[in-house]
Amino acid sequence: MTDLTRRDMIALSSAAMLMPGQLHAQDSASSGTASTPFSWKALVAQAQALSRTPYAETPHNAAAAKIGYDALHKAQFRPERTLWNDQADATGVRFFPLSNTAGQPVAINIVENGRSTPLRYDPTMFDMTPDNPVAQLGPDAGFAGFRFMNAARDADWLVFMGASYFRAAGAEKQYGLSARAIAIDTSSKEEFPRFTTFWLERTGADAVTVYALLDGASVTGAYRFGNGIDEEGVHQNIEAALFTRRPIAELGLMPMTSMFWYDQAHRKLATDWRPEIHDSDGLLVRSATGTSHFRALANPKGPHTSDFPEKSPRGFGLLQRDRNFDHYQDDGVFYHRRPSLWATPTKALGAGKVRLYEFPTDSEYTDNVAAYWTPAKAVGGGQRIDLAYRLDWQSVEPAAQSAGKVENVLRGFSDVEGAQPNAMRLVVDFGGLSAKTGLSVTAELKGGTLLNKAAYPILGRPGSWRAVLDVNPAGADPVDVQLSLMQGGAMVTELFHYPLLP
Repeated sequence: MTDLTRRDMIALSSAAMLMPGQLHAQDSASSGTASTPFSWKALVAQAQALSRTPYAETPHNAAAAKIGYDALHKAQFRPERTLWNDQADATGVRFFPLSNTAGQPVAINIVENGRSTPLRYDPTMFDMTPDNPVAQLGPDAGFAGFRFMNAARDADWLVFMGASYFRAAGAEKQYGLSARAIAIDTSSKEEFPRFTTFWLERTGADAVTVYALLDGASVTGAYRFGNGIDEEGVHQNIEAALFTRRPIAELGLMPMTSMFWYDQAHRKLATDWRPEIHDSDGLLVRSATGTSHFRALANPKGPHTSDFPEKSPRGFGLLQRDRNFDHYQDDGVFYHRRPSLWATPTKALGAGKVRLYEFPTDSEYTDNVAAYWTPAKAVGGGQRIDLAYRLDWQSVEPAAQSAGKVENVLRGFSDVEGAQPNAMRLVVDFGGLSAKTGLSVTAELKGGTLLNKAAYPILGRPGSWRAVLDVNPAGADPVDVQLSLMQGGAMVTELFHYPLLP
């Protein structure tokens, strides 16, 4: 689904984290280039003008093809070269050289007092031997991307690299899922517009604004990211002005990308010793009407799309709800610490849908889950689309709208009366409930037959109730399940959605 695979991203990020050096900013005198006026308004105008010209892809640097993981690891940043290294906060910036997985350069500029100065790539930024392939890139190679460092300069918290991808560490200082600026035709033949130019502006203690120019065959755009970090995680306030070159069948806004291999409900897919492996375990959609929809992630047998029609939803996100180390037993990459990502529109979206797209994976190195907003109105060529939203990368979830939330999903074979040999039992646990009696389960199925349903409080777990469904499938297709717990005719939990796979 991506031109920069999950394995590539892990390799690049791991190499970067092992580089102890820091990178120094070049001013206009040392870089030999003069500063020019810069503003958000001018960047939007530049993106609009670009949309009226034919698309030209940025060429790959031929020398970058020889740079693999080992070469990146051995080309270490020099400690004195971090941008804004004199600031005792989390605004230090380090840069990535090109490589065999990131061979298209991006231009980077530094903004101060309303003026922009290009930052020229310099091989002396890296401590490396003369025979390292990185040394063969030359003085004008450009950069692959960049990352923001914490105040201690011993860990990073936000990375921009590859197409329009970026990702942040949460409160537990662990990377996981990714976001990107835009998604185009994700569920069909996907297109990957990319950031070609960045402007970096330090806007306060622990705060950096990133401006970016997006270019692609179908769309151009101007982006402004207001980035900050605190003890709860990383927060981004994002504005975008998009300009379409041609009609777009499936426009994905506020997109996020993750990995789901298996959990306790997918035990037959497990070939690894670890009990669960996933960056995210569910999609949460908060409706403008107050309903919370929770869709547990799955590893389907083929591409699968789930849509949640909404009008100006309050937000949506891919969550990692299960934070129990014992459920993963991973003491290397710590899946229980992976951040959840929540998108909150700050400009009304209107009619459309949150789309979840999943496809099969047999490893932890493939991002096989994407979630994004797609507008109901057709997107034609020559249009302008303005967007404003907030992204929060953190362990805690946004304030709940429903009393009970999904805590656990289990499945197995059913043995109730009337069950076919391949009949299934689905078990869903809800927590945060105050009722001790009087709850019932309501369920709707598409593609199967309901044999039995029940709801009861879980012994020894105050506030938790279990819903159980027994289902006969109809053929080999998934049975789309929708269920919730009710009390006196009112829904008291999230509305749970799931493709029950035969």
